Amino acid sequence: MSAVAHPPADATEMVSVRAVHKVFGHGNDAVHVLKGVDLDVARGSVTVILGPSGSGKSTLLRCINELEEITGGSIVVDGDLMGYRTDAKGVLHRLHPKAIARQRSRIGMVFQRFHLFPHMTALENIMEAPVQVRGLSKRAARQRATELIERVGLSDRADHYPAQLSGGQQQRVAIARALAMDPELMLFDEPTSALDPELVGEVLSVMKDLARSGMTMIVVTHEIGFAREVADHVVFMDDGVIVESGPPQEVLDDPQHTRTKNFLSHVL
Repeated sequence: MSAVAHPPADATEMVSVRAVHKVFGHGNDAVHVLKGVDLDVARGSVTVILGPSGSGKSTLLRCINELEEITGGSIVVDGDLMGYRTDAKGVLHRLHPKAIARQRSRIGMVFQRFHLFPHMTALENIMEAPVQVRGLSKRAARQRATELIERVGLSDRADHYPAQLSGGQQQRVAIARALAMDPELMLFDEPTSALDPELVGEVLSVMKDLARSGMTMIVVTHEIGFAREVADHVVFMDDGVIVESGPPQEVLDDPQHTRTKNFLSHVL
């Protein structure tokens, strides 16, 4: 298996995933996590990916964001083939890590764990990447960070350190930090699964606001209510493949595949 060039099928698609495979390890120890995944995500839409643990959901996000190198297939984000360039003869070449980092800087990602710098305040955490990666002045970065921390409802916590914030507040800072890079696409990898139940709502509220603003989002989550209310497209994955996908009312209320029905019966 190898990466293949794939021009975007439609300018309205922000993400185009074609025949993507991901294998970890080699020989008898190889684990085939993604098995030929195809997925299109329309610009300005919200796609929610559901599925049991080990189904490949998080690996797919990490491949889109180039945190994992695909074993086969192709991923195009906003017309840009991720991780590769094509020469005059049509041969693919792996991009230099700096070029991959530039591609990745256009994609925001929020993880299950918050990964905030413990020695920096909430505001400083949001400022860090624009200053270090994009070369923004500290003054400009502070102004942008102040706007974003207000957007996630934490203006009164700007000078607090992560240890002084609740889990929900830390995750909202993590969302603001991702937005500080002005991404074209936001990926969320189970952003509420590490939170106490009473804190989930405040994070989902920020994500709903982001969706209403027109941000293209791919969200791995078990929050069925969020999927029903916010998603334009719901994908159910199991064992490295997409089993079923479509509008939320179809996939959630009238699933066609037995595996989807069994999963939803347990989650609901």
